[in-house]
Amino acid sequence: MGYAKKRTGKDGKPRYTACYLDLRGQLRSAGTFNTKRDADQAWQRAEVKQSEGRVGDPRRGRQPFGTYVEETWLPNHVMEPRTRETYQYNLNAHILPWFRKMRMAEIMLADVREWVTDQVDRGLGPNVIDKNMTILSAIFTTALNDQITFLHACRGVKIPEVPKKPLQIITPEQFDLIYGKLNDSVLQLLVELDIESGMRWGELTELRPRDINLNTGIVTVSRAVVELNPKDHPTGGRFLVQQYPKDKEYRRFKVSNQMVDKLREYIHAKGLGPDDLLFPMPEQNEPKARVEPPEDPDTLGLTEPNAKGRQYRHGTITAYSMAPCHCQHCKGAYAAYRAKRRAAGKDNPRKRRRRDTDGHIPGDWFRKQIWHPAVEAAGIGRRVRVHDLRHAHASWLLAGGADLQVVKERLGHGSIATTQRYLHTLPTADETALNALARVRGRRAG
Repeated sequence: MGYAKKRTGKDGKPRYTACYLDLRGQLRSAGTFNTKRDADQAWQRAEVKQSEGRVGDPRRGRQPFGTYVEETWLPNHVMEPRTRETYQYNLNAHILPWFRKMRMAEIMLADVREWVTDQVDRGLGPNVIDKNMTILSAIFTTALNDQITFLHACRGVKIPEVPKKPLQIITPEQFDLIYGKLNDSVLQLLVELDIESGMRWGELTELRPRDINLNTGIVTVSRAVVELNPKDHPTGGRFLVQQYPKDKEYRRFKVSNQMVDKLREYIHAKGLGPDDLLFPMPEQNEPKARVEPPEDPDTLGLTEPNAKGRQYRHGTITAYSMAPCHCQHCKGAYAAYRAKRRAAGKDNPRKRRRRDTDGHIPGDWFRKQIWHPAVEAAGIGRRVRVHDLRHAHASWLLAGGADLQVVKERLGHGSIATTQRYLHTLPTADETALNALARVRGRRAG
């Protein structure tokens, strides 16, 4: 219940402040007036607006954008941990530097258009700008709903078009080439299960024996693991297991009898329990340094003159240090020298860094150490991602005549429109059309 509080102005005349309680029970002012009647009407109007859900404190709109985002929006906005990590990076890199000191209520559409132009001038790609605009729009949507502002500063602002590139699907022959270049049988099995199931990386590396029915061949996807920066992890770790996959629904699908036999043999050979990781991180052994025997320096000639005009024989540590020459012969001589000292216990080199993991396989480690070298050795002629195996799985199924709805459910797509993207994506997809065109043209020529 509000009231009019009487006070005396500087001129000695009585003044009345309209007071009322907000939704949190805090005392608010609806203004100061010359008469008690005007003050009573003011606090009554404020209470009516509050009861109708149209309450708004103009002071909230005067807070800086950075304060609102960092103290109100980001801490209280519900999102996945990996999404939060991405949002935090984009905010710090592209959004907060521009809007941080601007007041929320004063940010207009023209300011957002100027920000978009700045991103284009800085060379950011359409995909990055689109992501940044999505984050900024989410901020203003929340601010508008909470009556921080009364204008959505992103609504109607155009951004560069994001081109939709055609999917490049690897063929079964290309997959076989890559598969043959993997030098670890366990990782070969992981990749083979990936292409046969179409699982996402976080689902595949969190799979455990209890998720596979070895009698029926049914695989249940009920969890996924995400890798985070320790500062974004609830307990400061690297890996966070989510008790649901990306689409928030469990899904089940069947794998071939051949794959079931391989998995059964693998689980038995490794002695894996029901709750063990099916594909744990391989042992990180200390690699032995390969030191090629140095060649005879007398047969290698002299280095280029250094700053003092002096030359040294190639294949010596003097040439490596003083020339300085870092050709393969000089580097080999220096490596042999260092290896000899370490063998004699004279040096204490830093140990090779080991990847921090709780048993899950880090995605970037697998890409850099296993997948990319295999793709390069296979001679595919283009970059192939691990996630492309999921694309290939969908494309091969549809090319082989699988039902569109079945493929959608196997992959866990939220919309069948997503699954339809994989129709006619193989390089041979247009051959039927070309053959039909050739027949028509041939009949016309005849």
